[in-house]
Amino acid sequence: MSQGPPVPSTASSSPRLSFGAQVAIGAVAGVLLGLAAKAAPDAAWLAPVLKTVGDLFVQLLKALVPPLVVTAVIASIANLGQVQNGARLAGRTLLWFAITAACSVTIGLAVGTILQPGHHVGGPLAAGHPDSMGSWTDFLKGLFPSNILGLQASTTLADGTAKTGLSFNILQLVVISVALGFAAVKLGDRGRPFLALADSLLQISRQLLNWVLKLTPIGTAGLLGTAVASYGWATLASLGWFAAAVYLGLLLVGFGLYPAILLLKGLPVGQFARAALPAAQLGFVSRTSIGTLPLTEERTIGALGVPRSYAAFAVPLGATTKMDGCAAIYPAVSALFVAQFYGIALGPLHYAMIAFVSIVGSAATAGVTGATVMLTLTLSTLGLPLEGAGLLLAIDPILDMGRTALNVTGQMLVPYVVAHEEGLLEAPVQVPERVVLA
Repeated sequence: MSQGPPVPSTASSSPRLSFGAQVAIGAVAGVLLGLAAKAAPDAAWLAPVLKTVGDLFVQLLKALVPPLVVTAVIASIANLGQVQNGARLAGRTLLWFAITAACSVTIGLAVGTILQPGHHVGGPLAAGHPDSMGSWTDFLKGLFPSNILGLQASTTLADGTAKTGLSFNILQLVVISVALGFAAVKLGDRGRPFLALADSLLQISRQLLNWVLKLTPIGTAGLLGTAVASYGWATLASLGWFAAAVYLGLLLVGFGLYPAILLLKGLPVGQFARAALPAAQLGFVSRTSIGTLPLTEERTIGALGVPRSYAAFAVPLGATTKMDGCAAIYPAVSALFVAQFYGIALGPLHYAMIAFVSIVGSAATAGVTGATVMLTLTLSTLGLPLEGAGLLLAIDPILDMGRTALNVTGQMLVPYVVAHEEGLLEAPVQVPERVVLA
């Protein structure tokens, strides 16, 4: 299979700011511009400009999600077939996905139980209207594609007018891609041209995404500026305890659970942190694991020494199913918040059901922006008011940034640990601090 896009390379002539530094500058600029847009009456034009810039950046990322998902999954299955003990590696990868998800949801339940965010609402809350809902029936039906392209129609209300549009069901795309990949591998030589085509399309999609990623500092300024201008501190105040509980859970997993696993396995925490930081930064601002996939995979290979043949399977799989932030911490804390807000008592069985949904249903998030589907799936399983999801929509973009950063970090952690357990780690490429995207 192809060797994939190059690892970020050093600037050849004059020193250039690292990708992380560029993103940091964009973040600071975004916050300052957002504050200016919110505080200055004569800068009313600034907020729409920031929103347009941020929306265009996310729109470009979303446009590349379907080809990335299909080609990455097909290529990952083909690559796994070339790895010795591929079935064993796949099994251990899924096992670690489940272990880290179980630990993460336990931390989320503990944080939600101790902080009681639903009992500390700072003011009246207005319930919004979630644009997507989740239930086990819908989840199971969603596994079976209605067409080979994974397209689905949806109707939204805007200014009292119903508008119908087409969108890709990412979960169905994953199922379709898995079926196509295994069928092509099963055919042997007759399937090789298809696998070669899929690999070529994957490299093209990654190159296109690499061009889009160069706009990340600008997109960061627009996205963070919009968040500050739209929500500000007043909105955060009413849900302050909830936001604090979610971010505390994310921090405990990212800076507590993950380092503990690395130390337990005798792996260097500092090296992993340096390797994961660029991908986590991009995940934070873009709010999409799929959009971050190429950078996540290249950092896993180049900076951690995970073999490309295995990483090409594990990282794309993680980008669609490994969601410790969106599918473990967030639904756990949110379910407890909703129960506490409505005065509904939860017992040990309810806690076990939350854990079960987090471990089994994480594919419902499918690596795209937002976790409303996962939250409503959890609420419906527990019999909690689905309107509770609408209460949390006001600050969801702010929370989604932290959730996605943790998702991406976990998607690098598991392949690193499994490759170490199987004795597959190679010498990592020493990537200088001052790098630019290739």
